[in-house]
Amino acid sequence: MPVALLVPAGLGLIFLVLPLAGLLAHTPWATLPQRLAAPGVLTALRLSLLTATVATLVCVVLGVPLAWLLARVEFPGRRLVRALVTVPLVLPPVVGGVALLLVFGRRGLLGGWLDATFGITLPFTTAGVVLAEAFVAMPFLVIAVEGALRGADTRYEEAAATLGAGRWTAFTHVTLPLVAPGVAAGAVLCWARALGEFGATITFAGNFPGRTQTMPLAVYLALETDLEAAIVLSLVLLTVSVAILAGLRDKWTAGP
Repeated sequence: MPVALLVPAGLGLIFLVLPLAGLLAHTPWATLPQRLAAPGVLTALRLSLLTATVATLVCVVLGVPLAWLLARVEFPGRRLVRALVTVPLVLPPVVGGVALLLVFGRRGLLGGWLDATFGITLPFTTAGVVLAEAFVAMPFLVIAVEGALRGADTRYEEAAATLGAGRWTAFTHVTLPLVAPGVAAGAVLCWARALGEFGATITFAGNFPGRTQTMPLAVYLALETDLEAAIVLSLVLLTVSVAILAGLRDKWTAGP
């Protein structure tokens, strides 16, 4: 192996691992059980897991067809649509939260109509948390699935079509199984992004314990008053994220 590659690779690994090691080094292990049992910790964790999972399901339902559209259908403005889909990746999350407020707030483009017609209010609710997380996380899924679709062999779909399968049958029985690893990888990335979402959530949904206070928001709140509590919450979030990402990757995605 060339040293010219090993040295920057090692430095990159150290750069990524060192902050995590610092978190572990400063964890108050002696008081960890008591702090984990503190009011609000499990509530915030349950809310985070619930909203991230629901947001991922929303992204899968909406994002997989969108990825298929971008990968398989030629239409005017496709490059512009792809650029718009990836905007949340580079958009500051707080700006995303403001944009959601301007659309789904009570005086927003759709929010007023939803409130007046159906009595639905999204800002500062648990549903608002899901919406904010889905907004920032969906591009991860779309990019992964689009890449998988572009790399899939279309001859299988063409063979299914010659055997009489309709487009929907070919999509559900041929295309989706072919790109299942890509969908799974995108869903994992989407879930992880939703779990760690902070800026859009606090802007659009607020920080109400038991209703909109997810783990990242709880960490931010604890950081202002109790550093050790913030470290413990961060450790919990890190442990859950690593465990689920590692488990899902080994089970659903390709690679050593």
